[in-house]
Amino acid sequence: MGANSLTERNDDRRVQSREETRSMEKYIKPAVNIVETEEGLMLVADIPGATKDALDVNVEKGILTISAPAERSMPGRPVYAEFELAPYYRQFAIPESLDHEKARADYANGILTLRVPKAEVAKPRRIKIDVG
Repeated sequence: MGANSLTERNDDRRVQSREETRSMEKYIKPAVNIVETEEGLMLVADIPGATKDALDVNVEKGILTISAPAERSMPGRPVYAEFELAPYYRQFAIPESLDHEKARADYANGILTLRVPKAEVAKPRRIKIDVG
């Protein structure tokens, strides 16, 4: 189960519509790294400007969804801006072999770290061979 089996690579990080036919609201796809370990998956997402309380991470029917509104924290009136503030939204299909009930998430300094362990039945184990 490599990273390519979880999601396809997408280098396009521009602001885009969530669903063109249903919503005209714009969303930002946060940059994400997904690493597989023997214990499970670790996902690290760059979500600057979001707050821990507003961040929503959930799994439903094998789809991991990350969403959060971005908030401007600079005092004053913007005079010139080269980047757009918009809500963050990203989805991934994740395998059912992961134990979603034991998932843990941490958020600090704009970085979301999500750890989802493998279910016990999905972990590799050595089978003892008896000499008979």
